[in-house]
Amino acid sequence: MGNQVEKLTHINYAEVPTSDPNGFDPDGDGTRIGVSYIFSNDDDDQDQDDNLDHFPPDSRQVSHEEKPFDPDDELECVVYYRDECVYERSSGAASVSPESLLANCRPGDLLEFVATGQYPHWAVYVGDFQVVHLHRAEVKNNFLTDVSQGKKGRIVNGLYRHRALPPEVIVRNAMDHVGTRDRDLCWRNSECFAAWCRFGRREFKIGGEIRIGKQPYKLKLLFSEKKSHVLEFQCLEDVIMEKRRNDQIGKDAVMQELANHLNATHDLKEERFAVWRLLQGTENESHQSAIT
Repeated sequence: MGNQVEKLTHINYAEVPTSDPNGFDPDGDGTRIGVSYIFSNDDDDQDQDDNLDHFPPDSRQVSHEEKPFDPDDELECVVYYRDECVYERSSGAASVSPESLLANCRPGDLLEFVATGQYPHWAVYVGDFQVVHLHRAEVKNNFLTDVSQGKKGRIVNGLYRHRALPPEVIVRNAMDHVGTRDRDLCWRNSECFAAWCRFGRREFKIGGEIRIGKQPYKLKLLFSEKKSHVLEFQCLEDVIMEKRRNDQIGKDAVMQELANHLNATHDLKEERFAVWRLLQGTENESHQSAIT
């Protein structure tokens, strides 16, 4: 059972079922089956010396060399719940130094620290140069400059389309959970925790939605104006996990991974069609023999 669970937690596009063997979805109307992260958690800062988020690093190989953030390698995406847009990220969003970020922060703001090849790390600004964030299986209160560890950051209040709680409530949500750790945690990663503090929605919590039946969430990956790909998920948790995985490996790697999967699917369908043709030919020969 352990090996089966391990396999489920580290699935990639090569193992994701899809119905389109011909490449990218040009109009975005098609749907695909997404990945379930039921037993998985991402470690959003596994490359840092005093790592941030919680749970052991997974099997993906990540470069430990610190690289400046490349906005051109950031993948645009949109998340829909049924027909409603609940999240949208456009590429090229400016990121600034921690010092510049501090000059623009207000209590209740969501912050995202980014670096190439690493999971983005989210935090809630609570005032007095401090943030609250999920770090190594514990909710902590630290100075913003310490949490950034030299990474550039940005305010990301507008990514999720939910209505925000009042700033004082957001700060209280964050501060009330400082010290929460390990089995008492209700969030898979720093993004889920920070978003829950700001919006207060159960979808951001572990088990906040039941994974039964249809996949009401759609993650639309936007590679260009004419190329996109859609994955379906049963809950927002899984969408966030997949979205963050894409942020970590970058746009080019996602495109290559997806292209490899679609080509493999196409080859498999051609092979099955050839076998079907062969079987049909054999049946026809048997039928002719029976007639004569």
